[in-house]
Amino acid sequence: MKISVCLALPCVALLLAAGANAQQKVPFRNDIPVAPSGIPAVALPDAPLVYDTAEGQKIRVSIVVRGLANPWSLTWLPDGSMLVTERPGRLRVIRKGVLDPRPIEGLPATHAAGLNGLMEVALHPQFASNSLVYVSYAKQVSAGPPVVTTLAVARGRWNGSALVDTKEIFSAGAGVNGPARMTFGRDGMLYVTTGGVNGPDAQDANSLAGKVLRLKDDGTVPADNPFAGKASHRAEVYTIGHRSSLGLAVHPGTGQVWQHENGPNGGDEINILKPGGNYGWPIVSFGRTYPGPWQSDQFSRAGIEAPIVFWVPSIAASGLAFYTGDRLPKWKGDVFVGGLRTGEVPGTGHLERVLFNENMEELRRESLLVPLRQRIRDVRQGPDGLLYVVTDSPTDGAILRIEPAE
Repeated sequence: MKISVCLALPCVALLLAAGANAQQKVPFRNDIPVAPSGIPAVALPDAPLVYDTAEGQKIRVSIVVRGLANPWSLTWLPDGSMLVTERPGRLRVIRKGVLDPRPIEGLPATHAAGLNGLMEVALHPQFASNSLVYVSYAKQVSAGPPVVTTLAVARGRWNGSALVDTKEIFSAGAGVNGPARMTFGRDGMLYVTTGGVNGPDAQDANSLAGKVLRLKDDGTVPADNPFAGKASHRAEVYTIGHRSSLGLAVHPGTGQVWQHENGPNGGDEINILKPGGNYGWPIVSFGRTYPGPWQSDQFSRAGIEAPIVFWVPSIAASGLAFYTGDRLPKWKGDVFVGGLRTGEVPGTGHLERVLFNENMEELRRESLLVPLRQRIRDVRQGPDGLLYVVTDSPTDGAILRIEPAE
């Protein structure tokens, strides 16, 4: 049997045309492909699961609590209790592994719609003496139609069972929304992320959209912020050019603030923040727009800070933690990032582990908890030296504990 190979240009053109005609047409909604539904949802098993991992460290994964409604963030009180936010607007407390059925009182009114609602919870660095708790949330500023909301930050004093004297200390202004992670830096300042998905505002230093902000613990602006005193620059801004920032943490060795953000279809990235730095969105990106073309014709540009890690395809990164404990020694020094889904396919969420060398250059990464197929919203190291993972579900969100299996 003789096989002929067509190399002539007309023949190649015919083959390319045939291939193009063979491509599937997928449905779109608002210029975004409708997510496929071929992978069935998987319920979390009640019994602990044991997994092998790449570094030769066998782990056990078990449920601490479940039945939460879109849990978003968690932190620990000095007595070992957990505070957990639920996006619909509730703050919950878990004591000795038991979820209190009553939400904590004293929270500000939250407008929960879509991916907005109650988000981060963080303790003041001097919580032991001042008992201050901070939350980020979406606040309604106009009933509309359409309803207009804004990102806000409030703080209250924890009295052992509720927040008291709660008041708003910062508002980004109408129309500035999106996910808002918060962390306190070693300088005692509060760093807050804002969403920048829509439009070019992320590149506008006179807008608070698509930024990381740096505030004093009372919500006012530090005099040494990089844009303070500059015309046509918002003094709250620390860095610009961000899209949808769902991870923020302080490096335990250097004290630098690390941030990660979602690209569109690809281009999720981890950044090390520098005062006044520009991180590129939307003019530089490793991602494609949702219909398919590249977001930008440039992956790098002079004056734009390059990410130290990026993902193509995207993992919908959410949550960021440095592991410094001794209970999981093979992972000491590694960075953990939650993923809500991989490659725009639901049911593919997992936890990512990234190993760096002493120069903070990526050496390898590992996908963990893949068989669970859960949307990972947050990951934190607990005071016991173990890792805790928050899974995102409207009715059965859970907190998982990762510990050594042996």
